[in-house]
Amino acid sequence: MKPFSFHRAASVADLPAGATIIAGGTNLLDLMKLEVMTPDALVDITRLSLDRIEPAADGLRIGALVRNSDLAADAVIRRDYPVLTRALLAGASGQLRNMATTGGNLMQRTRCPYFYDRRMACNKREPGTGCAAIGGITRNHAILGTSDHCIATYPGDMAVALRALDAEVEIDGPAPRRVPLADFHRLPGDTPHVETVLKPGEIITAVVLPAPVGGQQRYRKVRDRASYAFALVSVAAVIRVQDGRIAHAALAFGGVAAKPWRDPDAERLLIGQQPSDALFQSAADTVLRLARSQGDNGFKIPLLRRTLIATLRDATGMEAAA
Repeated sequence: MKPFSFHRAASVADLPAGATIIAGGTNLLDLMKLEVMTPDALVDITRLSLDRIEPAADGLRIGALVRNSDLAADAVIRRDYPVLTRALLAGASGQLRNMATTGGNLMQRTRCPYFYDRRMACNKREPGTGCAAIGGITRNHAILGTSDHCIATYPGDMAVALRALDAEVEIDGPAPRRVPLADFHRLPGDTPHVETVLKPGEIITAVVLPAPVGGQQRYRKVRDRASYAFALVSVAAVIRVQDGRIAHAALAFGGVAAKPWRDPDAERLLIGQQPSDALFQSAADTVLRLARSQGDNGFKIPLLRRTLIATLRDATGMEAAA
């Protein structure tokens, strides 16, 4: 590991420009050990007052330093936003959830093996060097939102649930702002090394959830083993059925793109309709219309279809009625 300086921040204003922020460090430290990331300076923000879950204008404000375990166990989250609890408990291990933070979870980087291996070309790690994953072993790579420069996936579970909940990210810095989570992570395009909209000198201070919408909330994760594995495909669903028709539908997908994926066209197709397998097949067709196989990961296309249909059947009560 490359030597670095260490500073403990007492306030947001105390953050030195250009330093790399560390909270739980569950992803950053691994990257530093492999020298994929080699920061000259680390700033510990764990002393900042960003570890509270509190009401906020019709919704809920989750501080950036709230630990994943605490967030998953919170009574209000479990009652009003259960898809978030389900997603958090599907991720990592209990030990990691005890350390990982809300803000750090959003900032975690891809687990693409070519990104982690410094012998391999990677535009995300070293812009302009190429993408060794393209034409390589692609079983865990993206099928949506890819580019000729990068096919890596965003690995998290929490952000997939937050995307289905229409969360926003509160950012502090020279010009404090709030950004929809939909816009926070960037697709690779021709700049895959630029992963979020955070600017130099900015820091995530909270995630803000809107008022709960009710209905049924599900998180279904398909992975190679029952625990401590990243998603091959995951689906977060917030579905409300009223008078036999779908009144609200929010769907987000993990394991298939460089950011938590959402398709408004598929949701619009569902709203106002009676639940049926034919309808759910059409929704899957819509989500997958832009899917692009990268060889080994072609199985993700039918897997995403089956997972989405099973999740919709469950959330609309069709499984129980069968």
